[in-house]
Amino acid sequence: MAEAHQAVAFQFTITPEGIDLQLSYQALNQIYLSGVRSWKKRVSRVRNSLIKGVYPASPSSWLFVSIAILATMYMRSDPSMGLITKIQHHLPLSLHMSLSAQGQTMLSALVFSTLLWLSLILALRFCLKLLLSYHRWMFEQHGRVSNFTKVWVTLLGLLSSRKPLLYSYQTSLPHLPVPAIKDTLSRYLRSVRPLLNDLEYKRMSELASDFEKNLGNRLQRYLKLKALWATNYVSDWWEEYIYLRGRGPIMVNSNYYGMDFLYVTPTSVQAARAGNTITALLLYPPKGQPGGTQTESCSRHRDPSVCCSM
Repeated sequence: MAEAHQAVAFQFTITPEGIDLQLSYQALNQIYLSGVRSWKKRVSRVRNSLIKGVYPASPSSWLFVSIAILATMYMRSDPSMGLITKIQHHLPLSLHMSLSAQGQTMLSALVFSTLLWLSLILALRFCLKLLLSYHRWMFEQHGRVSNFTKVWVTLLGLLSSRKPLLYSYQTSLPHLPVPAIKDTLSRYLRSVRPLLNDLEYKRMSELASDFEKNLGNRLQRYLKLKALWATNYVSDWWEEYIYLRGRGPIMVNSNYYGMDFLYVTPTSVQAARAGNTITALLLYPPKGQPGGTQTESCSRHRDPSVCCSM
């Protein structure tokens, strides 16, 4: 109760002599610092969202495009091939009344520059999505990289030259393809074969064949329909029905683990190693707000196969 009493920022009591007001400057200072930290986190989230939203471009590239368009117009040239004039004719009437002809032209040029900048971002994302659809590099031997993969690494490095944040590639990732139902059933039967005897496996094969001919095809069409508008057809369902709605014990049914050092053991005291891990976890968030952590990219390595061992 004493600690709770000290935590009160202010309190007042009415006495016969009047109102007795007591302020806790220490509590008020903590409230102020808490607000400052909260606004810093908000600003950091907005900044990271802006950087991720325009990747692989940068917010400063908009200024470069705008200056280039305005400089071209200053030299009596129209880089928009008449689009700036059309934008100027479609400006609201209030802007026509309040802005001069030169101001309307500059505003139209800025609108065109913004549209051009967004179009370039979409084009770069499309090219990046095509590059990220290449998977053959994962199956090449370490130290024996094909020329095609070397060209792929070079192009990927050119499009992602800026340091990406944690979710910068999210909008450029290819859609997760829906596997063929025949392949899915084949893999399932191979996985359960060591667990079943011959009679049980024969029965399971018959059930799989019946599922493929009847209910499976209809469910497959649903998945293909969802894959048309969802980047990952299974992630949200997996999160909702497997993780959130699952009521099984997590510790004995999941494989979460943590490692302090990979090849070095500075101490054999488990409590010290656990304390070191907890300290590292507590120090990690201040280095970057959600989405502000830089990622490791295969384009930084001559041999992309080393990314699979990180």
